[in-house]
Amino acid sequence: MQLTIERATLLKSLAHVQSVVERRNTIPILSNALMAAGDGKLSLTATDMDLTIVDEVAASIAEPGATTVPAHTIYDIVRKLPDGAEVEIAGGGDSTQLTLRSGRSKFSLATLPKEDFPATGSEELPKTFTLQSRELKNLIDRTRFAISMEETRYYLNGIYLHAAQDDKVPLLRAVATDGHRLARFEMPLPESASGMPGVIVPRKAVAELRKLIEESDEPVQIALSETRIRFAFGSTVLSSKLIDGTFPDYERVIPTGNDKVLDVDCRSFANAVDRVSTISSEKSRAVKMSVNDGAMTLSATSPENGSAMEEISVDYGGPSIEIGFNSRYLLDIAQQIEGEVAQISMADAASPTIVREVADSSALYVLMPMRV
Repeated sequence: MQLTIERATLLKSLAHVQSVVERRNTIPILSNALMAAGDGKLSLTATDMDLTIVDEVAASIAEPGATTVPAHTIYDIVRKLPDGAEVEIAGGGDSTQLTLRSGRSKFSLATLPKEDFPATGSEELPKTFTLQSRELKNLIDRTRFAISMEETRYYLNGIYLHAAQDDKVPLLRAVATDGHRLARFEMPLPESASGMPGVIVPRKAVAELRKLIEESDEPVQIALSETRIRFAFGSTVLSSKLIDGTFPDYERVIPTGNDKVLDVDCRSFANAVDRVSTISSEKSRAVKMSVNDGAMTLSATSPENGSAMEEISVDYGGPSIEIGFNSRYLLDIAQQIEGEVAQISMADAASPTIVREVADSSALYVLMPMRV
């Protein structure tokens, strides 16, 4: 294998690929990326056995071939080369070394045989549909903050993506929950997605996908079966195993009888919660919300830090209510609301509360209160 490639092109591709590779691996080949050169392209592949990425970039190929190279090491080398540099790469075949040259720099990296690299899944994924990248960004951003980090409840360690109906209107719905809060986002169901199985996309796949589509405006083709999902856009393909588990019946935890409804300026509310929570203890992060006619008082106390209180105006004419929340969870939700006004629907101090955006009904958030 022998090729020449621009540093910026190679760096962008390596950044995508090395992100999938775990820093600590008991299986040496999984620390490496597969480099394959041919037909004017360099293909880079990395996997952790659950998540696989393939990225192709244009390169000047003098001699086709393939080998595997330590992903993080080659990424760090290319990252430290000067802007505008040309990179020459040679290796593969029977060689156990890959040589990288740029200007006066020369590096020799130990390689492993390409035959040792795991075969990447090429199974047939029967259900295929397309989303615009901005739609997919929105879907991820509105839900991923609520993904559970608790490994024992593995079926909550991802976003539940499924087809649903509301008043006979077909919807694509994404849901995430950690048991303390729930985020639900919905959008019109693409025609070709009808009949898709409900799938749980793992947290790591969600995070990698979000990074990749940040710099892309291209439509994303999504293909899935009951065990795998694949996202393809531009010259990048990300595929992942799905979480093998049953997502809980989230509809049961979305309350329907919350009659104490208030509207509040979202930015004012978020800023006040942020200021008041400075006082709350690191462990509980509790903030108390006291709502009376036209006003909300936010307060926090802790034995170590003292107390804080701030009042903001709200549109509310119902009975007085006091309710406590984890301030971090409140802020996570407030940051997802793009419009000016948030609507908070409560029942009592012990029941789940609903938060949504007044101007946009596509996202709904449920938050469990806490004692304060």
